[in-house]
Amino acid sequence: MIKPTVREKKVFGIADVPEDTSFEAGYLVSVNSGWRSIRPVVNTEKCVGCMQCYLYCPDGVISIQDNKAVIDYDFCKGCGICSKICKPGAIGMERER
Repeated sequence: MIKPTVREKKVFGIADVPEDTSFEAGYLVSVNSGWRSIRPVVNTEKCVGCMQCYLYCPDGVISIQDNKAVIDYDFCKGCGICSKICKPGAIGMERER
């Protein structure tokens, strides 16, 4: 009789959390072409510097300065992922001006 193999369950720890995004902020070389209709705005009083927006931003346009999120609007496409991932609610979306 063949015994079924038991798969070990991988335990994730702090070493498994990414230290950085795929590209550091400022990697993009062409400025947003003006098609963005909404943009993220950071409320610095609510921002706790958790870096989730930084880690999830697909374009790498968010940096952390003085433990607060800073967005490079030249390259932000306004996708809203940072706003959705922000648990303290420090990032809101507003109409482009």
